[in-house]
Amino acid sequence: MKKYIDLIKKFIQPFKIIKMILLSKEVLPRVLMLIFVSVAAVGIGICVGEEDQISEQSASSDVMDYSTVSNKSSGWGLKKVKGAEPEVTDTQKSDLAEYNAFYMDNTHPKKLYLTFDEGYENGYTSVILDTLKEKKVTAAFFITGPYAKNETELVRRMIDEGHTVGNHTINHPNLPKLESVQAMIKELTEMNDIVKTMYDYDMKYMRPPEGEYSKRVLAVSRDLGFRTVFWSFAYKDWEVDAQKGKDYAFKQVTEYLHDGAVLLLHAVSADNAQALGDIIDYARQQGYEFASLDEIPDTEAADIQ
Repeated sequence: MKKYIDLIKKFIQPFKIIKMILLSKEVLPRVLMLIFVSVAAVGIGICVGEEDQISEQSASSDVMDYSTVSNKSSGWGLKKVKGAEPEVTDTQKSDLAEYNAFYMDNTHPKKLYLTFDEGYENGYTSVILDTLKEKKVTAAFFITGPYAKNETELVRRMIDEGHTVGNHTINHPNLPKLESVQAMIKELTEMNDIVKTMYDYDMKYMRPPEGEYSKRVLAVSRDLGFRTVFWSFAYKDWEVDAQKGKDYAFKQVTEYLHDGAVLLLHAVSADNAQALGDIIDYARQQGYEFASLDEIPDTEAADIQ
């Protein structure tokens, strides 16, 4: 019998404690406060979770919908013509004009635009900068992420000496082949962020690696605030183990000069570095002057005939 009485007491004991708490003037407010705080915490947790979800949805919606813009890859190609502008298809012209991109300047006769692609440093950029400074010519240098990080003295010199520094992406990928629009955006925005952070410089121009582009690439570039720059002249100058001498480089470039030409040269070329001064002198003798990309006006689809 005693065993059963003890069991009954253990069962009743919690109820006595609850009764005591409820009747206590000091304990009751504390219990009620504890309950209130617990409920509020649960409510705040729910709200924070909802806000995080909304924030994620908002961040996702910040990326414009490019699903209707073609991502069909095209390699920038043209047929060079000695002493005249190259042959480019009407489709190419229309695509570039639609997205404010360009490959030459058809508004300023006798203007030339020097541009250099800088994927890595091969020891000749300082020579090129020396020549440009001596000849009082400004140029554009399209650099990659590693170049911006590793060649700080050269990039700083480009900026300080009045040249344009352009966006050639972080990793030099084939942009149309990237897995998503977000990946395209990352290549361009992070490149700009690096240069902004390291040099306090905002990029305005973008050149797609390998000249590979699509209408989607052009649209993304434009919407991020860049003008995409192609070229009206280039030659096979990037093979560092197959250089042919400065006379060869001089002949290649000067034979194809034309009004409004955007000249693409690779700064890894010893030939280009050695011939640059003579090329500039010859062009000026022919009545050309060198100008900044900033002088090329915006393009409109309506301007293409």
